[in-house]
Amino acid sequence: MTRPRIVIIGAGFGGLSAAHALSGAAAEVTVIDRRNYHLFQPLLYQVATAGLSPAQIASPIRAILSRATNERVLMGGVTAIDTERRRVTVDHREVPYDQLVVATGARHSYFGHDEWEPVAPGLKKIDDATYLRRRILTAFEMAEQADDATARERHLTFVVIGAGPTGVEMAGAIAELAHVALRHDFRTINPRDARIVLVEAGQRVLPSFPESLSRSAQRSLERLHVEVRLGEAVTQCDAEGVMIGSERLAAATLIWAAGVMASSAANWLGAGCDRAGRVKVGPDLSLPGHPEIFVIGDTALALDAKGKPLPGLAPVAKQQGLYVARVLRARLAGKAPPGPFRYRDFGTLATIGRGAAVADFGWIRLDGRLAWLLWGLVHVMFLIGFRNRIVVMLEWLWSYVTFQSGARLITEASSH
Repeated sequence: MTRPRIVIIGAGFGGLSAAHALSGAAAEVTVIDRRNYHLFQPLLYQVATAGLSPAQIASPIRAILSRATNERVLMGGVTAIDTERRRVTVDHREVPYDQLVVATGARHSYFGHDEWEPVAPGLKKIDDATYLRRRILTAFEMAEQADDATARERHLTFVVIGAGPTGVEMAGAIAELAHVALRHDFRTINPRDARIVLVEAGQRVLPSFPESLSRSAQRSLERLHVEVRLGEAVTQCDAEGVMIGSERLAAATLIWAAGVMASSAANWLGAGCDRAGRVKVGPDLSLPGHPEIFVIGDTALALDAKGKPLPGLAPVAKQQGLYVARVLRARLAGKAPPGPFRYRDFGTLATIGRGAAVADFGWIRLDGRLAWLLWGLVHVMFLIGFRNRIVVMLEWLWSYVTFQSGARLITEASSH
């Protein structure tokens, strides 16, 4: 008899955690991803701001799962799921399954203004990060060549839209790049003249954090010379700049960090979803009416014990992946499955810049240097592979001691 077939779509935090936990299980496991690498998304902003290189935050999926002899990896894009025949369409081939785990993550949401994406790119994959790195570094180069003050000022203006963790980290990193790493590199311009504007439609930065930490984060941003504009919505983005409310701001570089939308999984599954496209799942993370299908991570609308949606964070996805693997192992062994999924919140962290971060552990809230050290430790430990951890720690240590950023390369334009 053939062994049960488990298919995992997506090798992000959730999918990879499930795959790891199913290593050696009495099943044939297939992991499908559009790319051949697992990416540590929380550090993408450091690639975009020339702090790290892509290879330091990504690892080949095949290498990660090389010891799992019951698992294989397929590189390809999923275009459809046939829930009746239990088939996943990958490019132009079908992959059968008995149990399915959908962990396809999220993409940018422009709130009905998808035409803004070419001029205000977001940050979800390595191509995004290297594209933004090229745009940011090129902006300084163009400012160096500009003959008139107006053009120079436009090139040196950077607008980050959205003040969640990604936006705050991105704005802080650009400020440090301008004020520290590039300060001696140019002769015509002073990189410290760069204007970094962080725009948030809400009333505070890091709205998911307690108000005291939001205030601390805003003070840290302002110490880095970031201009924080709250309660103002972006109404237009184009190649020349941005409209903030009714005010026009000329800027060569716009970065989108204002919202995300789940992948197309809800359409593939014909499932109910919320306005962000997240698939509504049951207490065991399975699709209602389809106990053989699980949806996890940013793709899932899972509720906590109080009935509130779980946040789209890496720890949530990892815990969900481990939980689904436990359910599947119980099924394979003919045992009773574990109870409903319960997320254990160990805290949330965000960094603002060199030596500045905020940390909310519920029972204690931290900011400043200690929070920054904790942030660095947590992120390094989340990286896949011992070598990556050592490289990133050494790179950060070097940057901290020398005030230098080691990956300031302007590479060729990709087909972004």
